[in-house]
Amino acid sequence: MNTPYHLARKSLDALDHLGLWIGLLSLRLLLAWEFGEAGFEKLHGSNWFADIQDQFPWPFKLIPADINWALATGFEVVGAIALVVGLGTRFFSASLTVLTVVAMLSVHWPESWSTLSELLKGYALSNDGFGNFKLPVIYIAMLLPLVFMGPGRLSLDHLLGLDGKAG
Repeated sequence: MNTPYHLARKSLDALDHLGLWIGLLSLRLLLAWEFGEAGFEKLHGSNWFADIQDQFPWPFKLIPADINWALATGFEVVGAIALVVGLGTRFFSASLTVLTVVAMLSVHWPESWSTLSELLKGYALSNDGFGNFKLPVIYIAMLLPLVFMGPGRLSLDHLLGLDGKAG
């Protein structure tokens, strides 16, 4: 039957099916670009974590700055590669979420605020003295579907049956 309802339902079903293949892939590729860029910048740069070590949340402030730097660099570079191919997607997405929360609290969070409206001034892409935690929040929002839903069908996790989904 080709009623408008059935045609709309078929179209939505086709979009749902396409989303299984490219929806999560698009998140993986964009996040891989962003984290890879940050990781390679750290890989070829000098360690500035010692300057902000006291701002790291517990337990990361207990870890020496050189180890924190190596961990952040490693997870950004290896995590980016893993996201591109879709291998260990949930693990790396969860790890990059933790890394992003640490970065947000250490670098991007406002130094002080006393009201919610003052805090929300930091939800910005520039730092005018109020913090700039908008981009980390966006990254976390993009990572969470990968943590909870997995990598999608265009992934090594799916091909190898590591995503917990059949077919």
